[in-house]
Amino acid sequence: MKNIIKIAVFAFIVLAASCNDDFMERYPLDKINDGSFWTSPNDLRLYVNNLYSRGDLLPRDDGWGSIGIYGWDADRGSDIQVYYQYNTRMNSEGTVPATGGGWNTGDWATLRNINHFMDHYKAVEAAVGFDAVKQFVGEALFFRSIFYFDKLRRFGDLPWASTTVGIDSDVLFSPRLPRNQVVDSIMLDLDRAVEYLSARGTGAWTGRVTRETAMALQARIALYEGTWEKYHAGTPFAAAVNQSEKFLQKAADVAGALITMSETVGSPALFGVGAVNGYRDLFNQQDYSNNREVMFWKRYQMGVNTNNWSRYSGNGAGRGATKSMIDSYLRIDGTPVLPGYDDATLVKVAEGRDPRLSQSIQINDGNHFRWQAATPSQYFIAPAFDGWDSEESTPTGYQLYKGHNFRLAQAWPGGQGIEAMIYFRFGETLLIYAESKAELGTITQADLDRSINKLRERVGMPPMNIGVANDPNFEFASLPAIVQEVRRERKVELAFEGFRVDDIMRWAAAGELIVGKIPLGARKAQWEGFRFEDYLPQSLPDLERQTVFDQRIALLETDENGYIKIFKNMLNGGTEGFKFNVNRDYLFPIPTNELVLNPNLKQNPGWN
Repeated sequence: MKNIIKIAVFAFIVLAASCNDDFMERYPLDKINDGSFWTSPNDLRLYVNNLYSRGDLLPRDDGWGSIGIYGWDADRGSDIQVYYQYNTRMNSEGTVPATGGGWNTGDWATLRNINHFMDHYKAVEAAVGFDAVKQFVGEALFFRSIFYFDKLRRFGDLPWASTTVGIDSDVLFSPRLPRNQVVDSIMLDLDRAVEYLSARGTGAWTGRVTRETAMALQARIALYEGTWEKYHAGTPFAAAVNQSEKFLQKAADVAGALITMSETVGSPALFGVGAVNGYRDLFNQQDYSNNREVMFWKRYQMGVNTNNWSRYSGNGAGRGATKSMIDSYLRIDGTPVLPGYDDATLVKVAEGRDPRLSQSIQINDGNHFRWQAATPSQYFIAPAFDGWDSEESTPTGYQLYKGHNFRLAQAWPGGQGIEAMIYFRFGETLLIYAESKAELGTITQADLDRSINKLRERVGMPPMNIGVANDPNFEFASLPAIVQEVRRERKVELAFEGFRVDDIMRWAAAGELIVGKIPLGARKAQWEGFRFEDYLPQSLPDLERQTVFDQRIALLETDENGYIKIFKNMLNGGTEGFKFNVNRDYLFPIPTNELVLNPNLKQNPGWN
C-alpha cells in the first residue's frame, strides 16, 4: 500500500506535445528508451526543447493574452490594474481544495522530467566531454529554478528533489524544507547555469536561454526572497532563520554584474532611449530578435502558435488601470501630483506628466491609435464601455495602450494574434539593483545613475536624487523615502507587466494596499454627454455605438467624488473594500489529500 501511495503522489507524467515558437523539433518523451537515447548532444537538445513548451515554466499565453510575465492572470485584481471581475484571492474567498491547487501529482511532472535529464546527461558527457553538453545542462538548471520559484511563490516551504523521485524516495514522506533552504538550492542551480550557459553579448538571437537571462532570473528570485524575509519577519510567514540581507546582497551583486556587462560590451542595452515613443514601442512588437533590452521572449507564428491578445487589446481586453496607478506617475519635472489635481478628462490627466503615462494608457488626444493601418486610421476616442462586463471593455476608463499592437488595420481574428510575449527585459534588472541596494541601506547616487536614472533618461524624466524628499502621497508611511521612491519607480516602469501582485506579497503590503480598498477608475462625468462624432469627424456617425455607449455610462456606479467604482456594488456591497486576510492569504493552502498522504507536509498558516 505504501508503494501505491508513493506512485500516486509522484507518478511520472510525460510532457504533452505542444507547439513551441523556436523549437519545433522535439523528441516525444513518452517514446524515450533510456538505453538508446542518451548518446549525443543532439539528444540533450531535443529533450530540453520540450521544456520551452511547458506552460508551467514559460506561460504560453495562448488564451486571452497580455504582456505579463506570468500570463494574462498575473496582475488581475492588484491595486494598479483590475479585471472586470474582482480578484477573489484579494477578497479572501479561497478555500482548501481536496486535490489540485498546484500540488497535485501532475503539478510535479515537469520537475520529474527535468531531474530525469539531470540523471542521464552524464552518459553523453562521458562520451563527448562537458563543453559539448553544458549549454543544455544550464538550460535544464534554469528551468528547474523557474519551476521551484513558482512553487515557492505559491506555497513557501517546499520539498527539494534534485534527482528523479522513485517510489522508495524519502522525499515523498519528508517535511517541507524551510523556504530559504530551497532558495539556497535555487541559487546554486543558477550559479551553475550562469557558468554553463553561453552569453549572447552582441551576438544574434538564438531563441535559447542565455547567461544574461539566467542572471536576470537569479536577481529576480534573490530580491523576492530577500524582501519576503525582511517584511514578513515576525509574522506567521516568517522564515525559520531570517537571511534577508544575504539574499538582498545576492540580488544586488548579480544585477550589478549584469549592469557591468551592459556597460562594458553594450549588451544588454535599453531600447528606445530618446525616441518619442520608445517606451510604448518596447511592448508592442512581433519580433524582438534585434532588441537587446528584451533578453528572453516568446515568438508567435501564424499557423503554428498564436494568441488572442491583439483581438481584445483594442477594446481594453477586460482590464484597466486604476486611479491609484494613474496618481503614481510623477509630473514631468519629477515632482508628485498633489491631491485634487485636475483629472477631469484623460487629456488633463496626461498633461505635464511622466511620458510613460501617455504611453501606457489610451488618451483621446488624436495621437493614440486603435488601428493605424485602417482606412482612414482609427484613433482612440473613448474607452470601450460598450461591453464593460466582458473582454470587449475596459472597466476603469483608463484603457491600456501599453502592449497594444496598433499597427494593424483591425483586430486579429480570434486566436490569430502573433504579438510576442516578454519574459525578461533589462529594465527590470536595473530596478532590482536599485531596490536591493536601497533595502540594504547602501544605495548611492552612483547606483541610481547606473540603474533607475537610465530608465528615466529613456523617457526624458529628470534623474532621481539620493536625497529624495518625503512625499505625503507615499504608500508606506514607515519606510525610508529612498525605498519608497524606488518602489514608485518600479510601479511605473513595470506597470501592467505582471509584477505587482508578487510585489505586494513579498513586501507584506496587502494591509496597506489591498485591505479595505475599493478600486476606483477615472471620472465618469467626462463621458456623460460624450459624442463620438465630435472626436472623429472623418468617420461616419455610428448611432448604434453611441446608443450602447450612453446606456453603459448610465449604468456605471461612482464614489462620492465621481470616480468610477469598478465593481459597482458587487464587492462586499460596495462599502467595505477587499477583505484580504493578512494572516492567511499570502500563501496558498496545501490540498487536504496531500496532507493525508504525507502528514509531515503541514498546512500553511491560517488554512487549518
